[in-house]
Amino acid sequence: MRIATFNVQHGLGPDGRVDNARLADAVAALDADIVGLQEVDLRQARSGGADQARLCAEAMGAVDQRFRPALAGPFRYPGVRRRARRTERPGAPGYGIALLSRFPVRIWHTVLLPPATPWVWGRVQLGTDEPRVALAAQVDAPSGPLTVVCTHLSVYQFPSVTWAGGLARRAVGYRRGTPGERHAERQVDHLRRRLEGLPRPLVLLGDFNLRAPIPAERTGWRSLATGDTYPRHDPRFQIDHILWDGGVVPDVEGRVVDTGVSDHRALVVDVDQPTKMQNG
Repeated sequence: MRIATFNVQHGLGPDGRVDNARLADAVAALDADIVGLQEVDLRQARSGGADQARLCAEAMGAVDQRFRPALAGPFRYPGVRRRARRTERPGAPGYGIALLSRFPVRIWHTVLLPPATPWVWGRVQLGTDEPRVALAAQVDAPSGPLTVVCTHLSVYQFPSVTWAGGLARRAVGYRRGTPGERHAERQVDHLRRRLEGLPRPLVLLGDFNLRAPIPAERTGWRSLATGDTYPRHDPRFQIDHILWDGGVVPDVEGRVVDTGVSDHRALVVDVDQPTKMQNG
């Protein structure tokens, strides 16, 4: 079974154009059975109003797919776009992540991740941190059930502030953090705790915005693939990861794939999945 993660940057190509057909072809060319996508558009003007998750799912032959917005509403308009709620109206404009599977999905789960900077009433953004989510699927794979979780973590780094400045920031909802600390590290810890109750084996994949080996070290889970994924044109470090917890054993080492789309390269791995699912 082949699993992939790919930050698609809403289908933006090196020519500066969004071509949804090119994006769908790039995802299909990975020939993966399960794909996690990040920076996916749904009904956004910049990507022609397309349902990018659905287009990619159709291209790869997926039988099940789900898009989960982190931001709801038109992306280009601050004050109109807002932090997505746990449930949103189907088909409403959004921007977020998606999971696509050639195998049926039994159950879907959503995890809302804590932001570092406040969104007043969920709509007015006071800081620079975007909302983040994780989408989990319990997949009926041929060799047995498998839990797959897709996420896209924060780029926010806590700044150095004065004592008074820190008090003022916390009064309006900013989180306290050590200068230089990356909020994505806290989100990894949060995810690990929230995923404890899901069945194993479990694969956690996505754009972590953390360099290797930080995600594997913080979770204690095994990295299935290593290789520089960013930036696409001249990759110098790995911020996209595929981690496992439980009985999943890779057939071969993972690899990095330049699809010619986005500012990230895709990360792909072939796994040999055990037949017995554990409760974790």
